[in-house]
Amino acid sequence: MRKCKFIIGVLSLLVGIALFLPQITQAQDFVYRPMNPAFGGSPANYGWMLNSANQQNKFQEGGSGFRRDPLANFEQSLQRQVLSQLTRQIIGDRFGGEGGIDLSEQSTYEFGEFNISINPGPDGVQVNIQNILSGESTSITIPSGFSGSNFGGN
Repeated sequence: MRKCKFIIGVLSLLVGIALFLPQITQAQDFVYRPMNPAFGGSPANYGWMLNSANQQNKFQEGGSGFRRDPLANFEQSLQRQVLSQLTRQIIGDRFGGEGGIDLSEQSTYEFGEFNISINPGPDGVQVNIQNILSGESTSITIPSGFSGSNFGGN
């Protein structure tokens, strides 16, 4: 008997909650109001948004890396040209007068700590460059439409 009263009490409580629940869970529509005046917001927000953006801006005026010294640019350009000429001379001395490397034949070259192997195949030429000291390697595939004369000194 006591058990029945308890079950009836729990059921009546659940029915009561179920009846009042729809009235309690009323909601309103979501209304979007833009803040930015450029997108339809109030023009009074302009000052607040500008101040907020200025406070978050970490860019410092005057520290531009694009203004370089012309003498420093000249020095760097001269260094690049000298290194380029030296590279051409070394390649020319090592691989022949024109400085071309024959990509149609399998070959291996060693330059200091680098080992370069050239492997021609039906799909193109596979050039593998390996750093002997660190073990790092890079593989470059040259499509089969190119020949060794395309990479010569001209």
